[in-house]
Amino acid sequence: MDGATATSSTNLIVQALTKAIVEHRLQPGAKLAEQTLASHFGVSRTLVRQALLQLSQHQLIRLEPSRGAFVATPSVAEAKQVFAVRRMLEAEMTRLFIRHSTPSKIKVLKDHVAREKSAVESGDAPGRTELLGDFHVSMAELTGNQVLAQMLGQLISRCALITLMYQSASAAEHSNEEHVQIVKALTAKNEILAVELMQSHLQHVEEQLTFDRALPSSDIAAALSTSLN
Repeated sequence: MDGATATSSTNLIVQALTKAIVEHRLQPGAKLAEQTLASHFGVSRTLVRQALLQLSQHQLIRLEPSRGAFVATPSVAEAKQVFAVRRMLEAEMTRLFIRHSTPSKIKVLKDHVAREKSAVESGDAPGRTELLGDFHVSMAELTGNQVLAQMLGQLISRCALITLMYQSASAAEHSNEEHVQIVKALTAKNEILAVELMQSHLQHVEEQLTFDRALPSSDIAAALSTSLN
């Protein structure tokens, strides 16, 4: 396998595992066995290790000596820090978007929130989760700043883990409605209102998290014994 093919295979594994985490198909604490992944993707364990290393650098998994790789389990402190960074980053992103706004860019966002609404109404939880996060990444991409889009994409992926661990059962499904209001402010080029709506939206998402809930276990025996009690 040449270098380009190896890089492509590694990227494929990274993208597939990231998508599974974002869509909540991989639980926090889940063990990622190298041989299982190598067999699934039809690649060597060396390429799997490279992919897992990249994911650990993105804080989506943790690597433990002699134990292997596990889907990350963000702490409460980390969760709050991630949202604090998002509020700072996305306030400036909103200002930047308005400065570079065009009718075609607004249409992209309007089409996006329409797909969000369809996913929410149909009960498509994985699709809804992905689309609600992608709204923010799409905004970043539309500013033309790819570094910003990449950084925000990584933060959104970490937020998917955080919401899976800490989101309450009664978490409001108002994110789509709030996205609609943000797009209206962007369309009107009302920078002050758009930034205010984005900040309050992120604050609402964080407020819907329940930080005192029991966290999922990475220990199969412990998880089974708990269910039998």
